[in-house]
Amino acid sequence: MNTKPNVPADNVSRSFDKKSYLLLAFLTLLNCLNFIDRQLIASFANYIVPDLGLSNTQYGLLTGLVFLTFYSVMGLFMGYLADTMNRTRLIAGAVAFWSLLTALSGMAKGFISLAIPRALIGVGESALTPAALSLLMDKFPSSKLSFVSSIYYLGFPVGGGLSFLLVSHLGPLVGWRACFYGLGVIGILMAGIMLLFKNIPHRHIETQQTTQGKLSLKRSIGLVITEFRQSPAFRYVLLGSMFANMVFGVANFDQLWLVRERGFERAEIAGITGWIFVSAGIIGTLLGAYAVDYCKERFKLPRVHFIFFLTLAFFPLLLVYRLSDAGSVSFWLGFFCTFIYMGFYVGPFFSVIQELAPTNIRATMIAFSLLFCNIMGLGFGNLFCGVLIDWLAVRDVTQPYTVALVTMTVLANSSLIFFYIAGRFMRPAQVGDVNE
Repeated sequence: MNTKPNVPADNVSRSFDKKSYLLLAFLTLLNCLNFIDRQLIASFANYIVPDLGLSNTQYGLLTGLVFLTFYSVMGLFMGYLADTMNRTRLIAGAVAFWSLLTALSGMAKGFISLAIPRALIGVGESALTPAALSLLMDKFPSSKLSFVSSIYYLGFPVGGGLSFLLVSHLGPLVGWRACFYGLGVIGILMAGIMLLFKNIPHRHIETQQTTQGKLSLKRSIGLVITEFRQSPAFRYVLLGSMFANMVFGVANFDQLWLVRERGFERAEIAGITGWIFVSAGIIGTLLGAYAVDYCKERFKLPRVHFIFFLTLAFFPLLLVYRLSDAGSVSFWLGFFCTFIYMGFYVGPFFSVIQELAPTNIRATMIAFSLLFCNIMGLGFGNLFCGVLIDWLAVRDVTQPYTVALVTMTVLANSSLIFFYIAGRFMRPAQVGDVNE
């Protein structure tokens, strides 16, 4: 008798051993490195932009579409690979590849020579999250879905914050180029460590491949597109996230805004941003993981409605922050709450996507969601913000950064409409259908 269908139960029973948490810890560490690297250009904006003579439009492209197009499109292919191959080797190869390109980015002399390696870095980084989350979901039981996702996404506030602290402490001493070189070396070493972890069999392959076989890339993408067409909840979640991601995108202009229109010194404000990013981001991430599950169990509230109420509560603070004088109470409160919101948002969003995703295309569906939201929200949001700043500056508007960032913040909160509608289409039984 074939006993392979019993593997998921074995996975649940073994999910609390030390090796499981060691894997979670190391993948979270890799995600920290991922976000340090991803945030580098935005963190070093006040060094890189004048050094390379970049316009705001070029800067918006570098922190948006140049990186995100390759990251998101290749992420769909990487999601397929994560659903079908050895994920530890995939992650190790990806980390080594992007780290090498990070080091090469330090040699840039202008927009093109920075854009090329930056685009290719997106290829490497696109493999990490689909493979890592898929790996963790096969290692941990579905009851730990939000917990595992949120711990993994501590890489966002910790990595993002560390990138600013790197600027604050090392930027004035060694410059931005040396920091790029050093991070490249560290990443290659961590890729080697990843190879020491034992591969975990795909749970859905163990239980289904004897009757269904492996899905082709074309078939996997086809199933995701079918979900997009047939699931109103999935469509509206993606539309809401597209607008919500604009908040993350315009934050790439914060360091330029804080120095040029709020009067801060570049190393000083990078350090302050780093500590706020880490502390507020961790608070938001951990509270978000707890609160979204609590609300779901206690009030039978769909996770996507939690995101709706979260955005509704934080929107006034994010808007007031942009309009406040530097050093005022409302300024610092809004500054802190911006990063709390970012931390709150990420874990619940990925939990919602995994609720909606059929098990056999989970990683591909995560990758598709990243493609849609990153390109449409972050990518074009960044580009539009940069173009708007340059357009306002040419017309001698007094504070072009402030006007542009306020405009984008208001636009981003169109997400409220779509998150609310998405929640109305989600069935209480849907989570159990796809995750158990």
